[in-house]
Amino acid sequence: MNHIEPDCQVVAARRNGTTRGVRANRGTVALRRLGQLVLAGYMTFAAVVPVGAADVIKGAQIYAKHCASCHGPGGISVMPGAPHLARGERMMQPDLALLSSLKTGKNAMPAYIGILADRDILDVIAYSRTLRQ
Repeated sequence: MNHIEPDCQVVAARRNGTTRGVRANRGTVALRRLGQLVLAGYMTFAAVVPVGAADVIKGAQIYAKHCASCHGPGGISVMPGAPHLARGERMMQPDLALLSSLKTGKNAMPAYIGILADRDILDVIAYSRTLRQ
């Protein structure tokens, strides 16, 4: 009689052209699956976001050109409805969430997809994080 402990499962292993049952601990299988998911997430992140540190100086230049007219030169908005970046309330989101928001736009804010590269938007985000008061 085959007895398999509750914390194990049967997996098939190919060896010399034959299949035989091998017991694998569920924890090991789950850990392997988690590793695959982490690797897939990293590869997706690396494909979307260019590798390298953000350039805060370049971000300040882009901010002055595209953002300051509504969000203010120091991050205190001058346009009703535009978030105050200096307070940091909007900046509490992860970079990728902010990147997505800036690319798609919202209300009076234009979409910057096709206008600014992802790297440029990330530079602006890095600069905007320095405006906290």
